[in-house]
Amino acid sequence: MAKLVVEVVDASDLMPKDGQGSASPFVEVEFDGQKQKTKTIHKDLNPSWNENFVFNIINPKDLPSKTIDVVVYNDRKNGHHNNFLGRVRISGVSVPLSESEATINRYPLDKRGLFSHIKGDIALRIYAVYDPSAFPEPTQPTADTTLQEINTNNKLDEENLVVGMDKDKTKKQEKEVRTFFSIGINPASAPAPAPAPAFSGGLPAEEKPETIRTDFAKAGPPPAMHMQFPMQRPEFGLVETRPPVAARMGYRGDKITSTYDLVEQMYYLYVNVVKARDLPVMDITGSLDPYVEVKLGNYKGVTKHLEKNQNPVWRQIFAFSKDRLQAHMLEVTVKDKDIGKDDFVGRVVFDLSEVPVRVPPDSPLAPQWYKLEDKKGEKTKAGEVMLGVWIGTQADESFPEAWHSDAHSVSHEILANTRSKVYFSPKLYYLRVHIIEAQDLVPGDKGRAPDTYVKIQLGNQLKVTQTFPRSINPQWNEELMFVASEPFEEFLIITVEDRIGPGKDEMLGRVILSVKDAPQRFDATKLPNALWFNLFKPAIAEEEAEKKKVVKFASKIHLRLCLDSGYHVLDESTHFSSDLQPSSKHLRKPNIGVLELGILSARNLLPMKSKDGRTTDAYCVAKYGNKWVRTRTLLDTLHPRWNEQYTWEVYDPCTVITIGVFDNHHINGSKDDARDQRIGKVRIRLSTLETDRVYTHFYPLLVLQPSGLKKHGELHLAVRFTCTAWVNMMAQYGKPLLPKMHYLQPIPVRHIDWLRHQAMQIVAARLTRAEPPLRREIVEYMLDKDYHVWSLRRSKANFHRIMSLLSGFSAVCKWFDDICHWKNPVTTCLVHVLFLILVWYPELILPTMFLYLFVIGIWNYRFRPRNPPHMDVRLSQAEAHPDELDEEFDTFPTSRPADIVRMRYDRLRSVAGRVQTVAGDLATQLERTQSILSWRDPRATAIFIIFSLIWAVFLYITPIQVVAVLLGLYWLRHPKFRSRRPSVPVNFFKRLPSKSDMLL
Repeated sequence: MAKLVVEVVDASDLMPKDGQGSASPFVEVEFDGQKQKTKTIHKDLNPSWNENFVFNIINPKDLPSKTIDVVVYNDRKNGHHNNFLGRVRISGVSVPLSESEATINRYPLDKRGLFSHIKGDIALRIYAVYDPSAFPEPTQPTADTTLQEINTNNKLDEENLVVGMDKDKTKKQEKEVRTFFSIGINPASAPAPAPAPAFSGGLPAEEKPETIRTDFAKAGPPPAMHMQFPMQRPEFGLVETRPPVAARMGYRGDKITSTYDLVEQMYYLYVNVVKARDLPVMDITGSLDPYVEVKLGNYKGVTKHLEKNQNPVWRQIFAFSKDRLQAHMLEVTVKDKDIGKDDFVGRVVFDLSEVPVRVPPDSPLAPQWYKLEDKKGEKTKAGEVMLGVWIGTQADESFPEAWHSDAHSVSHEILANTRSKVYFSPKLYYLRVHIIEAQDLVPGDKGRAPDTYVKIQLGNQLKVTQTFPRSINPQWNEELMFVASEPFEEFLIITVEDRIGPGKDEMLGRVILSVKDAPQRFDATKLPNALWFNLFKPAIAEEEAEKKKVVKFASKIHLRLCLDSGYHVLDESTHFSSDLQPSSKHLRKPNIGVLELGILSARNLLPMKSKDGRTTDAYCVAKYGNKWVRTRTLLDTLHPRWNEQYTWEVYDPCTVITIGVFDNHHINGSKDDARDQRIGKVRIRLSTLETDRVYTHFYPLLVLQPSGLKKHGELHLAVRFTCTAWVNMMAQYGKPLLPKMHYLQPIPVRHIDWLRHQAMQIVAARLTRAEPPLRREIVEYMLDKDYHVWSLRRSKANFHRIMSLLSGFSAVCKWFDDICHWKNPVTTCLVHVLFLILVWYPELILPTMFLYLFVIGIWNYRFRPRNPPHMDVRLSQAEAHPDELDEEFDTFPTSRPADIVRMRYDRLRSVAGRVQTVAGDLATQLERTQSILSWRDPRATAIFIIFSLIWAVFLYITPIQVVAVLLGLYWLRHPKFRSRRPSVPVNFFKRLPSKSDMLL
């Protein structure tokens, strides 16, 4: 017989329950009706039991559907019942099937009810054994068993064992793994501790972030009541961590919380080389080309050399990471740049143990003058150098602009491409151009009336009106919309042209207007006045601009221009937009909170430059609202540690922050047209976060490529959403998502995608001009440029989303069908009683419905998601056929061979045929409903109206409660009174005519 082994190891940080600041805990384990408990540990909030319990598994196939209940109690000897200290419910699907796979995992204790006060966690080791001879005796586990990171390269294979079958007949199958799981570690594979720091200086010892657990599978209520979550492979799930950040540790007193409390403190040795004076002449020519070399162990930083200057000014800052220190002495040497060997001018030496520690909000350290020494350490008359040397953290204001020791191989010209920066998107407006009419147009051929149209260009945006036939006074009355950006430097070029023939057009006039002159419109109530503008030929327009003479006669065009500042210009999809504010600053609402993001580190990145003999030069980009942030680039490492924190103001909780990781391809030797490679992207919706809670997780970095889905590593983030205006935030849920102009005067759907594309191009062009540039490929990836492009994979994903939603409705229908067919007589009788009560007391119907919804919501609160959402591989249908992925990444228009395009076209026709059939069936049912009273089938219509008359008389003389009871009892009648054939109303409806027989 198969056995389940549950080893209760210990617990920590339990809630005191005895009134004296302590507790006497014991553990009760229950599985499949079998219950066992441990001994009681008196007066201990961190008890250790180390006890094994054995349970019988009657049918191993049912193990995934079973639940292991572990409850911790406080033993009250004088009381009638024990105090509840917490519980853990573990699904059998997460139980390893051998002792070798089992590890000690720590589970947080859950509450029993909404008002329970529970804290702490419990360590358990659970596994199943199918060979009785291999069943172990109770053992003492090692105390140094630790937890490890998830190994993303291993696949979990489990055996589906059947009782009574031999091992040779047992079939192995790959088992679906739930999203929430726990994975332990072998102590031998635990990472080695970090080396001791090279200097102390009163610094706190740096702690390694500890991966405590991932959320585990929990057994829930019946399927009709339980919220369903999609399952996916464990390497694509979240890993919850507990890094030593001040926000998590401040409440314990270990660290003091501060404004920089979501990241680990990383200490740096800062050297500020300001200037020098009275330097001696070293060359025969009487000149000096000085520069400063800052050396610490094998790391060396060099300032720029200044030609012929005995009093140079550098103002450069160098930062050496504490983890990379290789010496206890810092050397600052002044040298003279020469053709051959550089001359030694003098140096200053610092002992790192005497360097002061400075942490903001302390004021900046004042630099001091130091006399230069010779190589023997004696003071000389070689001049002085002004230096500032201190030990600080990444919160120091000098951190972003400093030269870092991990970028020692990067030249000064390329150094800007590795620094952290903050960017802001330009403020965008919709420019509305209403082309009304034109008058007195003069065509080139006076003998024919022109076929005129208007072409409008704003920067790279070009739009054309419809052609008005054969008139010198055309009236178009069309509205065209463009995207304009501050500071409105571009001009609007409006051209009236005559379409003479195919591919042959003649310009009849042009007018150039400045966008700055267009009035702003804040609401939909009042439009600005339309104006007449003179049209000129291009040569005449230039001449008029120079001479400014009055024109006696000119063709005219009637236009209305306005900047619609009441809209929000969409530069990203509304499904995961990060900003919903209108363009006008006067229409914006006050912020409701603050979003803080700590970009901690990444691990297990794939080498992106293996062909060049390097690994990965990774940096992160985060976008929320109009604020973009970019971390510094960490060179040649697969485990970068950024530990940078950023803050955004939040105006709407139903928004999304996007964080992307990229490989920098603009380091030394890279071409200017090189493109930074994508490593992965993470989206976090703020409305799914609890306020004032710090979320620290490893997020999988997934990239979909034509070759398939690929995991490029994991990104370690700390996120906190703080609400500063609760009333305003709750009121946001009753307000429209977009500004009111989108609803009072909506933009046509056919224009939205084009305008979004133009807004994205403007943002990308503006950010590319920054220094360092945020390149176009980065902006397009963060804004999901190709989200609207056809994808069979996305179509499947959307179809499955719809089916998963309909599954709940179908489950309710199946439950009601079981009630009608008396599958459970007790439940059916209870439904009859409830039905009769609601019929005779109809005022209870709505209260009962809302009370039922309230109970379901309270029940599901126990199984609410504990982690923020992330990219779901199974929901995205990412593991698709290679040809489907190749079609998704194809260009538009296609660049594939004709035979492949033909095959894909036939496949699309097949899919469209099924959609066509479903649409036809739906149209048939609706047409049958319409034909009931249309007399298309006179006999069917006559039967229906006579039946309606009889029912009208019957309902008039019969109380409605009696009618409801009769219909309900007929509907819930026993199966003995039912027939397998369709009912009379169904037969009548299916015989009604539709228009399907009228189709060709």
